[in-house]
Amino acid sequence: MTQRQMHLGLFLLGTGSHSAGWRHPGAVDTFQDFSAIQRIGASAERGLFDLIFMGDNLNADPRAHPSYTLRLEPLTLLSALATGTHRIGLGATVSTTYSDPFTVARAFASLDHISGGRAAWNAVTTSNAAVGANFGTVHPDHARRYEMAGEFVDVVKGLWDCWDDDAVVADKVGGLYIDPSKVHALRHAGEFFKVEGPLNIGRAPQGRPVVLQAGGSNAGLQLAARTADVVFSVVQDYDEARASYADLKSRLPQFGRSARDVTVLPGVMPVVGRTDREAREKLNQLQAYIGTETAMAVLSERFGHDFSGYALDAPVPELALPDTYHAFTRVLLAKARREQMTLRDLYSLTAAARGHWVLCGSPETIADTLQTWFEGHAADGFNIMPPYFHEGFDDFIDGVVPILQERGLFRTRYEGSTLRDHLGLSRPAPVR
Repeated sequence: MTQRQMHLGLFLLGTGSHSAGWRHPGAVDTFQDFSAIQRIGASAERGLFDLIFMGDNLNADPRAHPSYTLRLEPLTLLSALATGTHRIGLGATVSTTYSDPFTVARAFASLDHISGGRAAWNAVTTSNAAVGANFGTVHPDHARRYEMAGEFVDVVKGLWDCWDDDAVVADKVGGLYIDPSKVHALRHAGEFFKVEGPLNIGRAPQGRPVVLQAGGSNAGLQLAARTADVVFSVVQDYDEARASYADLKSRLPQFGRSARDVTVLPGVMPVVGRTDREAREKLNQLQAYIGTETAMAVLSERFGHDFSGYALDAPVPELALPDTYHAFTRVLLAKARREQMTLRDLYSLTAAARGHWVLCGSPETIADTLQTWFEGHAADGFNIMPPYFHEGFDDFIDGVVPILQERGLFRTRYEGSTLRDHLGLSRPAPVR
C-alpha cells in the first residue's frame, strides 16, 4: 500500500508494564516462564506487529518493577523465541556502557542469522549508577556515557560491514571456502575502543541488524539522528510529542538522512475495555493494586531523587534534571506543572507504566487517539506496553488492531520477511 501506515512494537515485560499488573486475576506473574513468553510472541505475530522489544536492567532492586528485577537475559530469550516465530522482529537492549563492541556485534549478527533477518539492537548508555558496582567500576556521568556510546555504535556497525555479502564461496570443487579479498579488517583505534576485526561471522541477512535508540536528552537525540533506525520516545502530551517528533526529524539532514530513515515509536500502555467506562474501571482496579512503597520506589528511581520525606498531597517540588532519565523527568515534570499535580498524583502515574503514557478507553477511543497522533505527525507508530498478559494484550490485538486495519492504517499481512522489510528500510551496503 502507498498510504503511510503505522508501525507497532510490543514492549515485552513478562508481568506486564503496569507495576502491579501481575496481581490481576489470571495474569502472568513471572518473567522466567518461557512457555508464557512463547504465547506472547505468538500473539504479537498474530497481531502483525513489527517487532517484540525487550529492555534490560543490570542490577536487582527487590522494590522495583518485578520484570526489571527478575528476568531472563534478553538475547538468550530472543534466540529461543526466534525458533517459534517466523516474521516478527526481535529487539533487545544491550548497554554501551557495560559491554564491548565485538561481543555485541557478534551476538546480534548471530541473532539475525538465527531469525532470518529479524534482529534489532537497542543501544543504551545505562542510566542507573548502581550498575557500576556489578562491574567493578565507577559509573560514568551522562556526557561521558554518550561519548562512549557514539564510538561504540560506530565500531559495531563497522564490524557488521567487515564481510562482503559474497565472501563465503564454499566451492567444493575448487576448495575455496572464504574469499580473503572480501573479508576486511576494521582497524579501529579510538578514544574508548581499539578493535582490529574482522568479525568472526558472515554478513547478516539484513546487512546490518536494525539499531534502536531511546535517549531523550540532546546528546541522545543527536546519537539517534546519526545512528538509529527506530527511536522509542517518552510522551504524555500531544503537542509536546509533535514538537519532539519534529525536532528529531529536523536533525536528520545534517547526517545525510531523511525523515523516512527513522521510525519514531512513543511508548503507550493501553487499557482496553468494551466501553470507556469499563476501561476506566479496569485501570482503577490496577491502580488499587499499587502499594505506596512500590510507587515511591519507582518514582525515586525514575527521577533519581529520594522522595521518602515528602508529603504525598503537597505540590510536586521543583527538581533539576538528574544524571539518569532525562526524557522521563522532563516529560513527567511538564505534565505535573500543566495539570497542577500533587506528588501522590505523580507517583500514581509513574507507577502505572513507569512514566509512560497511559491510554484508557474502548477500542474505538484508543484507535481514534492513536490515529490522531499518527496523522498529526506526533508518531510513526507506537511501542505497545500491555498492562498485563495475556488478556491485557489480547484486548488490544482483538479490539484495536482490526479498527486500525479497517481504516487502512495498519497492515493486514506481512509483506516481507525481515524487520527492515516491515519498517520500509533498505538493506544497507557495506561501508568501508
